Amino acid sequence: MDNLRRTYERHKLEREQLLDDPMAQFKLWFAEADEAPRPDWLEINAMTLSTSDLSGNVSSRIVLLKAVDENGFTFFTNYNSAKGQQLARNPRASLLLYWPHTERQIRIEGTVEKTDPATSDAYFQSRPRGSQIGAIVSPQSQIVDDYHGLETKAAEKEQEYANQTLPRPDHWGGYRLTPTRIEFWQGRPNRLHDRFAYQRQTQNGTTQSGAWEIHRVAP
Repeated sequence: MDNLRRTYERHKLEREQLLDDPMAQFKLWFAEADEAPRPDWLEINAMTLSTSDLSGNVSSRIVLLKAVDENGFTFFTNYNSAKGQQLARNPRASLLLYWPHTERQIRIEGTVEKTDPATSDAYFQSRPRGSQIGAIVSPQSQIVDDYHGLETKAAEKEQEYANQTLPRPDHWGGYRLTPTRIEFWQGRPNRLHDRFAYQRQTQNGTTQSGAWEIHRVAP
């Protein structure tokens, strides 16, 4: 593995290039990643979600970013899954998006809460029917006897709701991460990467909404 090296030379990042609002900066980089040539397999909305339990044990997995606005970053999953159980006890998490074709990554830290039921309902109904059924029948993160059992449950559910709209199950829906820190990383030669962190300003220990400090961070 020592020989697996590459040099990052596509872009550089200076403070004057950054927008004052990190959410606007995120949307700009996301659009540029979407427009840049990339392999078909690369999903630019794929991101690593890291959660932890109250003992400090950290778990990470890939989820898909489905919405971003001034309030934060939204993804959807099973509330009873391992990540859902950890978020119920410790509603802090981090996200990481990495785009090798633009040599950029974005790290996001913040607090997480469930989206409102209407948002979860709307997204659930927008999913392919097979994905809806999968969300209903899969006891995510739990031990199952075999894959065949899941297929059988899916077929039974399809038959039960033939020609009907599938209702969103109570155990499935959205989460929104409200950021307190967002870091933009641009790969540079010799590992002297450009890193800029947006940090929520605090006053008397209280985070101030809408106020951000921007600092260059050493690579």
